[in-house]
Amino acid sequence: MSLPQATHAAFALLLSGDPALWGIVWISLKTSMLGLMLATPPAVLLGYAIASYRFPARRIVIWLVQASLSLPTVLVGLLLYLLLSRHGPWGSLHWLFSQPGMVLGQCIIATPVLVAFTLAAVQALDARYAETAIALGGSRWRTMLTVLHEARFGVMAAVISGFGRVISEVGCALMVGGNIAGETRTITTAIALETSKGEFAQGIALGIVLVVLALAMNGALMLLQGDPRAAGAGP
Repeated sequence: MSLPQATHAAFALLLSGDPALWGIVWISLKTSMLGLMLATPPAVLLGYAIASYRFPARRIVIWLVQASLSLPTVLVGLLLYLLLSRHGPWGSLHWLFSQPGMVLGQCIIATPVLVAFTLAAVQALDARYAETAIALGGSRWRTMLTVLHEARFGVMAAVISGFGRVISEVGCALMVGGNIAGETRTITTAIALETSKGEFAQGIALGIVLVVLALAMNGALMLLQGDPRAAGAGP
C-alpha cells in the first residue's frame, strides 16, 4: 500500500468511527489522564517546596529532578515489570498486563516533568509575591496558593507537557500493559504493532489522533494565557 493509499484509508477509518480504533484512543486517554491526575497534586507540591525552601543538598535534589526528565520510559517499564510480576514484591496486586499497572507507570513517568516545570515556574517568579503574602499574615498554605496562582501558566504548561509525555510513550505501556487488544492496547503500542505487520492505515490514523491531541492541548494553553502584549498594554 502506497503512502497516499494508506493516508486515504486512515482518514476513512477515522471518519467511519471504527470501534477498534476509537477504543484504542479511549484506553490511551483514560490511562494517561488518570496517571496525570494522580501525579499532579503531589508533584506540584514537591516542585513548589523545592523552589521555595532552602535545605541541605537542595542543589543535588534539583539536579536529580532535572536528570530524571531523561529517564527512559522503557526502564520505568522494566522496574515496574519486576515489581508487579508474580514473584515481585507487588505481585499480589495482579496489576501486570492491566490498566491499573499502566496508570501507575504513567504516574511515575509524568511526575519528573511536573516537578521540574513547576520548580522552574516558581523560581522564575518575583520573590516579593511570597514576601507580600507572608507580610499580610498569610499562612504557609495561603502563601503557597498565592505563589502557585501567579505561576499558574507555568503549572499548566507542566501539566500539558506531562500529558504529552505519558500519552506518547511506548516502552512502559508495552512492558507493563502487554498490548492486549481491547484492554491495554494504546495509541503508541498499536502504531508499533500495526507498522510491524505492514498495516499502515491504522498506524497513520492513530498518529493523526496524537497530532490533533497535541495541537488541541497546546492551543488550549495559548487561549488561557491570552495575548501578553494586550495584557501589558496601557489604556
